[in-house]
Amino acid sequence: MVSSRKVCVVGAGISDLACARELRREGHDVTVMEQSSSVGGQWLYDPRTDNGDPLGVAGVHSSIYSSVRLLSPREVTGISDFPFYPKNNGGDARRYTWHSEFLRYIRDFCDAFGLTNAVKLNTRVVHVGTALPAGGGVGKSLRWVVRSAQAGDELVTEEVFDAVVIAAGQYTKPRLPTINGMGNWRRRQLHSHSYRVPDSFHQEVVVVVGCHESGKDIALELHEVAREVHISVKSIEGVSPGMSKEVSRHNNLHMHPEIHCLCEDGRVVFANGSCVIADAVIYCTGYSYWFPFLYTAGLVTIDDDNSVGPLLFEHTFPPALAPTLSFVGVAKGVIVPRFYEMQARWVAQVLSGWRVLPSEEEMLRSIEEHNRRATETAGVPNRLANHITFDLDYCDEFGEKHCGFPRLEEWKKELIWSSFAGLRECPATFRDDYLDSDLVRDGLCSEGWLVETPGVEADDRREDEPHSHRPNKYQ
Repeated sequence: MVSSRKVCVVGAGISDLACARELRREGHDVTVMEQSSSVGGQWLYDPRTDNGDPLGVAGVHSSIYSSVRLLSPREVTGISDFPFYPKNNGGDARRYTWHSEFLRYIRDFCDAFGLTNAVKLNTRVVHVGTALPAGGGVGKSLRWVVRSAQAGDELVTEEVFDAVVIAAGQYTKPRLPTINGMGNWRRRQLHSHSYRVPDSFHQEVVVVVGCHESGKDIALELHEVAREVHISVKSIEGVSPGMSKEVSRHNNLHMHPEIHCLCEDGRVVFANGSCVIADAVIYCTGYSYWFPFLYTAGLVTIDDDNSVGPLLFEHTFPPALAPTLSFVGVAKGVIVPRFYEMQARWVAQVLSGWRVLPSEEEMLRSIEEHNRRATETAGVPNRLANHITFDLDYCDEFGEKHCGFPRLEEWKKELIWSSFAGLRECPATFRDDYLDSDLVRDGLCSEGWLVETPGVEADDRREDEPHSHRPNKYQ
């Protein structure tokens, strides 16, 4: 039997809005609660930073710094039926566009599908907890109390919902290493969450901790203004070939092993005994899942190793509280927002009754079997349990199995892998220096991303008219 439910979605980023759209398509009554003054989630850039707490979460919600450009091509960075085409009225038409262009896309998506009236802005969720119906009951009859407060107002409003979808809390709480002397080091320390522009590091000696995506970006940006940039990594052997080349190319860019300790005189001592006197340390060490508003009597927790526990069934449903509580966006190493759109569609169909989840016992057995295979076969630690590591076949199977989502076209898969290769081999230039294969070019042309230039030989073809595209009814 198909049913309509009253559903609260926490957050108004791209994954949250995808949830709202899918829930409405299934006939559910949706309320989206967003603490910021506009939709966009993490992509809502704010030049303000940390409010005096550069290692914590006292500042703004967004972790976007000024120079951020997408790591994934815009041709695969969009909702399935709302491509991320360049706007006809200007903007950044490049494949790897500025963060502001993606924010505009999110707002366009919200407007195009009439989601604005579902969103309550400046509304901070302070409590999500279970509320049994008058006659008692659990499982599918479980309901949820959601308490929220308006910005600048101490008054808390309470509302009861049939279901809650949490699509926020992944990139807000900085994860920090434990380093001897860290608490006594009096020079500047900040997490990348509080980094915005390089200007204040002019002619300074800066240590960047971590060399994943943000670490690479920030280090490569800082070396143009800082006197020296020293990158500290867990394993120098694990540094990508492209980043190693960048270090060799620039006299003021250096690679080091992990930090052994920070000294009160400003020295940063590395594990191999080398040291530098630094003006600042920037921790590009990622984020912890953070749901301070969620109260489930221990049924959902964040483990010490930063995994959502007990682990979620297919990265989406906590078995003991399914289907009325779900998470969209916890999975990492996926194509965004495509995978989150799949999750949203699955959640919406389960809540309406079109799809049926296995029993709690079966979901738990599935999770245990997944963990056993991951540990025994690949040696995956628990903290990486929500990492899918860009397994495109798994993502295809997930969509087909759970919500009838079409498989990703082969040309898009090739485009994704070529982008990863570019990031690995040429982190400073891959966004602007690339050459597409014939398969990718044919795919781009078939969907209106390119207009072929007559008479151009295949080997010489670049995007002579980049991202020229067919008219879009939403533009």
